[in-house]
Amino acid sequence: MRDAYHEELDSIGDSLVEMARLVGSAIGRATTAILDADLKLAENVIEADQKIDELHHDLEARAIALLARQQPVATDLRIVVTSLRMSADLERSGDLAQHVAKLARLRFPGTAVPRDLHATILEMGQLAQRLMAKAAECIITKDVDLALQLEQDDDEMDLLHRTLFQHLIDDRWKHGIETAVDVTLLGRYYERFADHAVAVAKRVVFLVTGEHADELQPDIQPEIAPAPTATAGGEGA
Repeated sequence: MRDAYHEELDSIGDSLVEMARLVGSAIGRATTAILDADLKLAENVIEADQKIDELHHDLEARAIALLARQQPVATDLRIVVTSLRMSADLERSGDLAQHVAKLARLRFPGTAVPRDLHATILEMGQLAQRLMAKAAECIITKDVDLALQLEQDDDEMDLLHRTLFQHLIDDRWKHGIETAVDVTLLGRYYERFADHAVAVAKRVVFLVTGEHADELQPDIQPEIAPAPTATAGGEGA
């Protein structure tokens, strides 16, 4: 019975890794869809979110069943409860990737992203994918040091978000209100996606150590250079 119990715990961990890989792929494909105005790819991302939701619901059911049947304590209880929380973070990440794809679909055959912001959005999408890949690695390896690095890596996303905002408030913005709203939403989607990747990593720290990540590293605010002011005509003009 105990072997079956621990196999089920391992299976829950495998499902978390699968979810992380799926949402990482989703944000990458959604980014391509929004930049290339690729309707077929956008629809694919939107439909694929159902698989992420199914994994989330299945993991939730199995975890609750384990709590009811086995009444785990100490480390095992921490694994089950933390896994539930990570699953919720990953499910929300999938929703954010879907939001990007839905915006691509909404603006088709046009694009929500002006040409001069393509490079910034592409970088945000690639960074989001890398952060989630690292979160998946943390789940697999239970590497606390790697997990703690993610919050520092997330500073890069914050900087890109600020750079995007600088374009929006620049007096030379020429793309209109609708596009400004679209870009604002996109920036928020990527920022929140990165936050969920960081949250997953922090939960790995708690799972392994029993302590919260903020308790294991000094609360030092990194120095981030001001975002560059947009040049006339934008980057790609």
